Amino acid sequence: MIAADVVGQVAQVGAAVLPAAIPSPSEHTWYLGPLPVRAYALAILAGIGVALWLTRRRWAQRGGDPDDVLEIAFWAVPFGIVGGRIYHVFSTPEPYWGAGGDPVRALYVWEGGLGIWGAVALGAVGAYIGCRRQKVRFAAFADALAPGLLLAQAVGRLGNWFNQELFGSPTTLPWGLRVDDSVAAAAGYPPGTLFHPTFLYEMVWNIGAALLLIFLDRRFRLGHGRVFWLYVLVYTLGRVWIEMLRIDEAETFGVLGVDIRLNVFTSIVVGLGALIAFIVVGRRHPGREESVFLEERPHSTTEESADDSAKDSGTSHDEPDDVSGSSPDEPDEDEEPNGPDESEQAGAARPDPGR
Repeated sequence: MIAADVVGQVAQVGAAVLPAAIPSPSEHTWYLGPLPVRAYALAILAGIGVALWLTRRRWAQRGGDPDDVLEIAFWAVPFGIVGGRIYHVFSTPEPYWGAGGDPVRALYVWEGGLGIWGAVALGAVGAYIGCRRQKVRFAAFADALAPGLLLAQAVGRLGNWFNQELFGSPTTLPWGLRVDDSVAAAAGYPPGTLFHPTFLYEMVWNIGAALLLIFLDRRFRLGHGRVFWLYVLVYTLGRVWIEMLRIDEAETFGVLGVDIRLNVFTSIVVGLGALIAFIVVGRRHPGREESVFLEERPHSTTEESADDSAKDSGTSHDEPDDVSGSSPDEPDEDEEPNGPDESEQAGAARPDPGR
């Protein structure tokens, strides 16, 4: 009885502090003349920017060149966008291939719809190409990228909020998401229905997971791809329960008499695979790589750094310390040779000015 009273009081306090509902943005597209600026695209670009910022810092901490991150991203980002779109179209085919669907809309990335598994899979192919071109270790780069990838996903979820899509089932919680009446009707619910803000759940989960990866990486000096596999494992744990709240159209299939969404099944399989990979790699390669480069880069040597410093100061290591103008091999003008033999030897030692 006492516990019930406490829970009731906490609920009353939460209802008083929290808003009655989370409103959805009224617009998701703005126009600069004829050019449309879409919130979904801005969220994706902002997420990529955050990921690049954090990855550059982590790559430098591991001994890499931060500029390599930009070169690798040149390959990874386009591959990831294409892969994410392909996975979305095939995991949610009805709007494109179903009755009344339009296959051309499969190209409309700006309308939303990027599947994370396709983005990671094909993005990894692009990152591998970039790593080979920069001559750096792919596993080391994946470890540096993993927390930033989670933050990119967190920021990207704001695009779902603006588009009023991918929300969860109805709820009476004080943080329920309010959508337009037409959106609620299209989902099969009466106007005013509040829904689970799954975009917010995933944002919070991803940010927390990114902080966890950074902490574990510093605490245990993980390497050889283990931070990346840990990212996959932690993300899939959250994705399973968040995905089960969603009510958007998706491919399902029966498992033991129960219909399971394709993304839930994929998350379970990928998560188990990541757990196995994390354990196997940890046993084979404990610790962290000594170098992120496939081969040492000559410009990073201490000797050349010293030469550069000497050039800046106006001196050179090859110049003698004697500034009197005479060569150490030449006798002073005031000093005469002891004999004709020495004079001939000294003359032979001098370079011929005519040569």
